[in-house]
Amino acid sequence: MTKTFRIGQIVPSSNTTMETEIPAMLTARLQIRPERFTFHSSRMRMKKVVKEELAAMDGESDRCAVELSDARVDVLGYACLVAIMAMGPGYHRVSQQRLTQRTEENGATAPVITSAGALVDALKVIGAKKIVVVAPYMLPLTELVVDYIRREGHEVLDYRALEIPDNLDVGRHDPARLPEIVKTLNHADADAIVLSACVQMPSLPAIAQVEAMTGKPVITAAVATTYAMLKSLGLDRVVPGAGALLSGAY
Repeated sequence: MTKTFRIGQIVPSSNTTMETEIPAMLTARLQIRPERFTFHSSRMRMKKVVKEELAAMDGESDRCAVELSDARVDVLGYACLVAIMAMGPGYHRVSQQRLTQRTEENGATAPVITSAGALVDALKVIGAKKIVVVAPYMLPLTELVVDYIRREGHEVLDYRALEIPDNLDVGRHDPARLPEIVKTLNHADADAIVLSACVQMPSLPAIAQVEAMTGKPVITAAVATTYAMLKSLGLDRVVPGAGALLSGAY
C-alpha cells in the first residue's frame, strides 16, 4: 500500500502561492515516485509586507502549529521567509525549535521547517558561496533578507527588490517577468540564483528557463522548502521540472 503523508503549512492569511506551488511540485513527483500527499493549512493574519505586521503575524505561528498538529500532520512548513528573517539573524532556528516544541506539547510531535531556514540550508546543499537574489519586498526588508543570508555564510553579489508592498500583489506578479529581471543582475560570478526569496512570489514556471539562460542552478524559497520537507520525511528529494536542487543530484 502506498504511503500518504500529511503536509502542514503555516501560511500568512494573504498568501496564495505556497498552497499552489508546493502541492504542484509534490503532485508532479507522482510521475516518478509512489508516495502520496495531502495538504493542510493554518493561517496567520497579514496583508501588508511591513516589519510591524510581520512581527505581529509571527506571534500567531504557535497557534497554527498546535492547530496543524491536531490534524497529525507529518511535517510543518512555515510559509513566510521574510517574517523569519526580519526577526534577526539566526531566528529560523529559534522558530523551528519553538514550534516543534508546541507540537510535542500537543502530543503530536512533527518537525517544523521554515522557508527561511530551508533556503539557507539549500544554498549549503548545492555548495553555493556566491549568489544573486530576486525579492518582491520593499528595499529595507530586502536588505534585511540579504543581510540574513550573508550572516549565514553566503556572499550576495547582487540583488533586486521589486518593491511590492501588498502581499496579494506579490502573489499576482507574473513569473514570466523573472528571466528579464535576472538579466539585469550581475550574475556572471554567481554559483546560484535565488529566483524568489519569497514563498508568495510565483516562480516555479520560470525555473527551467532561467537555469537554461544562465547555466546556473536556480533555487526558490518554495523549492527549498519542498526539498527540506522531503528530507524530513525520509523521502527521495526529487521533483521533475523544479530545478537543480530537486533533480536528484543532491
